[in-house]
Amino acid sequence: MSSAPTPTDPTPADSDETPAFADLGLRPELLGALAALGYEEPTPIQREAIPPLLAGRDLLGQAATGTGKTAAFALPLLHRMPEERTGGDPVSLVLVPTRELAVQVSEAFHRYGKDLGARVLPIYGGQPIGRQLRALDAGVDVVVATPGRALDHIARGTLRLGALATVVLDEADEMLDMGFAEDIEAILEHAPARRQTVLFSATMPARIDGLARQHLTDPVRIQIERERTVAGEAPRVRQSAYIVARAHKPAALGRVLDVESPTAAIVFCRSREEVDRLTETMNGRGYRAEALHGGMSQEQRDRVMGRLRAGTADLLVATDVAARGLDVEQLTHVVNYDVPSAPESYVHRIGRVGRAGREGVAITLAEPREHRMLKTIERVTGQRMTVDKIPTVADLRTRRLELTQAALRESLLEDDLEPFRAIVESLTDEFDMMEVALAAVKLAHEATLPGSADEEEIPQVAVRPPRETRPGYDRRGDGRARPGGTTQVFIGLGRRAGVRPQDLVGAITGETRVGGRDIGSIEIADRFSLVEVPSALADEVIRGLRGSTIKGRKATVRMDRDGGGGDGRRERPVDAARRDRR
Repeated sequence: MSSAPTPTDPTPADSDETPAFADLGLRPELLGALAALGYEEPTPIQREAIPPLLAGRDLLGQAATGTGKTAAFALPLLHRMPEERTGGDPVSLVLVPTRELAVQVSEAFHRYGKDLGARVLPIYGGQPIGRQLRALDAGVDVVVATPGRALDHIARGTLRLGALATVVLDEADEMLDMGFAEDIEAILEHAPARRQTVLFSATMPARIDGLARQHLTDPVRIQIERERTVAGEAPRVRQSAYIVARAHKPAALGRVLDVESPTAAIVFCRSREEVDRLTETMNGRGYRAEALHGGMSQEQRDRVMGRLRAGTADLLVATDVAARGLDVEQLTHVVNYDVPSAPESYVHRIGRVGRAGREGVAITLAEPREHRMLKTIERVTGQRMTVDKIPTVADLRTRRLELTQAALRESLLEDDLEPFRAIVESLTDEFDMMEVALAAVKLAHEATLPGSADEEEIPQVAVRPPRETRPGYDRRGDGRARPGGTTQVFIGLGRRAGVRPQDLVGAITGETRVGGRDIGSIEIADRFSLVEVPSALADEVIRGLRGSTIKGRKATVRMDRDGGGGDGRRERPVDAARRDRR
């Protein structure tokens, strides 16, 4: 393996300069595509990952979104693709957690491999399966798939893995958190034993390390921290939080956005219902807001993303499951409308901004009872989160005047103002020049005021750490839930409907603020299932599941009549062993 350049080797041209893509030994067609896209030099993850991947090594990489990891594995896969394909079965399989990420990664492969004639197919739920069947039958080189739909095609015999040379697990921690562990294991069992396996993850919990030990052979290990900067720049994401009572959160969000003035922002909510309500509220405050959640068709999601990228929308309100993997260049701000239930979710959310060396801003609106959860995120991420006071009316007025001044300054420097000279000269015959300028500034200021121009103070909340680390669900040091901590929820679908534990975990975590680690025992019978969830969030789980589908079907969802509901008859400690196996 000595012939492959290592990440610390000097470049052939100049050891003091960052190597160019040409120095990595990529095919001319790929270099031409990169040049056409305006990519000048590889990012750290690309510099370190591409050489060993070109050499055929297995790789375990820890890298957050926004570090360029898609190109880090896509370029080597395309480089190693045979020039003359004799069969129609894929040579590369990329597994991703969500349909949005499948589309995004597939588009990246198309952009990089267009001059190679690469045939790339995204496979995910929500898309007509007939179209996927026809494409697979015609022959593909690269398949980018969500685990569930990939396994479905394998079972049908329409996705054949015998020719696979490389398997990539992208955002592996997300796939495990969404309950895809069994699907991934089944897919890898169908893949050839002699293959290249690549695993990328933003975090490295024990489960990821175990997966790597089982399926990767002598892997190259790479770790790229989010805090690493480009050419000595400052950290790319400024993180802050505001403590605000729930009743005042919509107003606080508008106030913060007014002061921050983002180019475009994404606001994360816990449920579809909250997304829809907040989108309507923010549109009423004068923002161009769009909703994005799992209850929308893929066509609706594509239209929303098109409006955001085109600049006709500047505020995206979304659930985690809908927004994972999104890459929108003009995004400058991420707002957590609620504190994420797991630090890993926070890491993935803030990964939407601060990309490619640009500065981003991450803002969290926390209720008083959620304050300690901020400390948990700080401890896990190793990053400090500044707790600020909500901007006052005076702060807002000052900020608006600053924006007006900046706009006028830009106009004075760049605009052709000559057509307006006659108006000014005629007015100065009657009024003092300063009075004319003041009137013009007043009109300009009023014309640019946001629609949310409220003048009511938002009450500041005194921060006092609560006793509970989670609302109604406090773990003791021994890992046991307090009395009344969990409740069983009845779901009217079971084995006959093909329901698996990961289907239930994915549905709950995708539609509510319950994290995968909060879900207790899962019992699946022929016609129904029972899932143990935190008691304080049971109603939210029921509402979320009633508004969604499981395995494409609506289900009856209610409290289990044989337990839960407050008397503690069926409420028991979380079965950690079963949870960990999932």
